[in-house]
Amino acid sequence: MNCDALDGPVVTLARKALETDNVNYVLPWVRAEDEHQIRRAFGHAMAVRKLGPHARDLADTHFFETLVRAHRASEGAPYTGLRAAGADLGPVVPAADKALETGYIKALVNLLTDAVRSGVHRHFQSTTSSKAFPVDDVAAGRRYVEAYESYIHYVERLWRAAAGVAHGNQPEGAADTRQHAAHAH
Repeated sequence: MNCDALDGPVVTLARKALETDNVNYVLPWVRAEDEHQIRRAFGHAMAVRKLGPHARDLADTHFFETLVRAHRASEGAPYTGLRAAGADLGPVVPAADKALETGYIKALVNLLTDAVRSGVHRHFQSTTSSKAFPVDDVAAGRRYVEAYESYIHYVERLWRAAAGVAHGNQPEGAADTRQHAAHAH
């Protein structure tokens, strides 16, 4: 996610909040129960910024860190620090942001569709290529089972995401563990 980057949406709005003395720019990005903490950090930042350029930089950074920490907590994700601006986000986040900016989703849908098609083909090919093994070659059978499970779990994750069943703010693997336990064979 790009919310912990210095050029991501959270810090970009935090800069605007500081420039305009209006914390409301960032409050939608945190839970209601964290609002008091953010308002307090914002008030401190606004007071300290007046003490000079060095104090301003320190106050801004502290506010950004506090805000991003609270935002990440709302996603159920750990805070690992602020990432530098210009980090490689891969193709999908910029495409999603561009779709929101322009109102056109076709490029994003094509990017996702191509990635899904490629991934399904890759997993399918790996599974089918290892499917025909002699019954007495247990090691080959295990390679098939590993490929099969990887394939099935991949398409299950895709389906849950596409069907809207997955919750985007879960820690990585949480849904997979529950789903696997429910479908253990």
